[in-house]
Amino acid sequence: MKLTLPRSRPPSSPTWAERLPGLLASLLALIMGLFIILPFVALIWRAVTLEGDLRATDLSIGSAIWLSLGTTAVTVLLIILFGTPLAYFLARHNFPLKRLLSIFIEIPIVMPPVVAGLALLSAFGRRGLIGQSLAELDITVTFTLTAVALAQLFVAAPFYIRAAQSRFETLPREYEDAAAVDGANRWVTFWLVILPQSTRALLAGLILSWARALGEFGATILFAGNLQGRTQTMPLLVYGALERDLRVTFVTALLLLGLAVLAFSLTRWLGRLDLDEN
Repeated sequence: MKLTLPRSRPPSSPTWAERLPGLLASLLALIMGLFIILPFVALIWRAVTLEGDLRATDLSIGSAIWLSLGTTAVTVLLIILFGTPLAYFLARHNFPLKRLLSIFIEIPIVMPPVVAGLALLSAFGRRGLIGQSLAELDITVTFTLTAVALAQLFVAAPFYIRAAQSRFETLPREYEDAAAVDGANRWVTFWLVILPQSTRALLAGLILSWARALGEFGATILFAGNLQGRTQTMPLLVYGALERDLRVTFVTALLLLGLAVLAFSLTRWLGRLDLDEN
């Protein structure tokens, strides 16, 4: 006896009521995507189409570029020098008030930039907590290149410290124990064992810190001022030239956007390399 299986019905097309939620979600996603992308497109369009002679004011752009690159280079060196030991210490040691210390270290990530500048003024200004003692030694911090670097360091260092600490915490302690058995001290262990396995994560965190330092505005203008050729970084030039030279404003903004895209692309690339290895 031959058995015949019942024919399956072809899937029916979804009704409008069934398709409506998906269409609505797609529309909302499209609107949000366009909202985020549109300002970038508009910025590039304005920078390209705005009329004006840039040669008369290109000295201010060049000065701001070199000042930004110089101060962020110093900031990056300070972050590596002081941030790496702090991140390693937090990752490898438990002590009272560790969580509170971690909170204070990471607060600048979400702190309003103007509040960060006010905090720096309260610490290093002429009437600040430390600034009074520095003033007695005839040392001025505010409205100098030192103030620019300190403002960048304060707001940018937490990005690196957080990334470095997370990486150090994921490395098994067995690596250090095995190195200690072989007679290596902590410095040799860190330099030859821990650091080579953390290079990409540290570099990604450092790039994010550099990008944050490069774009710092609020704390810098409050703590260091907006003095052309002295403390005027690229973001401050964008603000300062907004009313007097739109061409300079948009060209500088376009340069900052390009550097931000480059920094973000590098961090994404480093992240993919880690995923491929794992």
